[in-house]
Amino acid sequence: MKKRVTVIMIIALLATLFFAGCAEKEAEVIKIGVGGAHSGDLASYGLPSVNAAKLVVEEWNAKGGVMGKQIELVVEDDQCKPEVATNTASKLVDEGVVAVQGHICSGATKSALSIYEESSIPIVSPSATNVDLVKSPNFFRTIASDDAQSQMIVDFCLDTLGVTKFAVLHDKGDYGKGLAEFAVEFLKKDSRAEILLFEGITVGAVDYSAVLNKIKESGAEVIIYGGYHPEASKLVGQMKKMKMDIYFISDDGVKDDTFIKVAGEYAEGVYATGPIDTSSNPLYIKATKDHQEKFGEDPGAFFYNAYAATQAILNAIDKAGATDFDSITKALRTYYVETPLGRIKFDEKGDAEGVGFAVYQVQNGVYVSVK
Repeated sequence: MKKRVTVIMIIALLATLFFAGCAEKEAEVIKIGVGGAHSGDLASYGLPSVNAAKLVVEEWNAKGGVMGKQIELVVEDDQCKPEVATNTASKLVDEGVVAVQGHICSGATKSALSIYEESSIPIVSPSATNVDLVKSPNFFRTIASDDAQSQMIVDFCLDTLGVTKFAVLHDKGDYGKGLAEFAVEFLKKDSRAEILLFEGITVGAVDYSAVLNKIKESGAEVIIYGGYHPEASKLVGQMKKMKMDIYFISDDGVKDDTFIKVAGEYAEGVYATGPIDTSSNPLYIKATKDHQEKFGEDPGAFFYNAYAATQAILNAIDKAGATDFDSITKALRTYYVETPLGRIKFDEKGDAEGVGFAVYQVQNGVYVSVK
């Protein structure tokens, strides 16, 4: 009997030592989450953010990590779907991340935020532009918000393109609808503008000819579209086939090379807003070169914003010397960090100071800045 008790005690001791060793090993790393669309139609927006995080973390780890610990990335896919994003956020929380770079789409970000709020984990998104997201104390972003983007679109249409008759479409999502509603709000404030149609379309539909016929008959001179590239590519293709010779201008959800690849020749002449071109920045040049060398291709959409977001998180932890929520969020708002976007920190709402949008046009198969 004594022998059996002794064996049990030894097993228990070994188990205790094993788990203690695991816990000690766990404590030797600092985990950063990356949440976003890594599969599906919008993966071209999310995968570049993973690459950005890998490059930044590799550089930090080569220099000793942060707080004397190596950094470990935990990557989870939300497919840019709100119904998936809550589960994605829960997985990241369960993995013990102290901060998250992401999410990508505004709708998915909104769903995930409640999980991060409950767990006191800050997130820094490279691309979620919905205005209301900054109501959460956990949310930060390295991109300007939808109201700024919508104002730029409206001003460009009225002042540069010289059009006054508008059709405004959106994909009914948090991002696309929010941007379109701001566009309508700004148009109503300008006496030159006439809104002939404001309507939501069905995501994933094959044929948009019904709404395009309405626009054609209305006499609109331009379509402002709030949404992402899959629907935009169908819209511009059907517009050309219907011989609709009017302007099409959209947002950073369309300002992606994938849109050009999918829309093909029909992409030519399309306008879209996107982050300001900072390609002359030495850190931008370095990040581009590092990506080309490691992944064998140029970076994709929101790569530089994601690079900056990851830098900002690690800089905040380093400056604070701590990984708790209050320390990280205070440091994000206090300390500047040099990034491919420029020198940034965050205001009280969580918006990055100094970032903004520009207007681009597809010319000879590539997006070119026109403002």
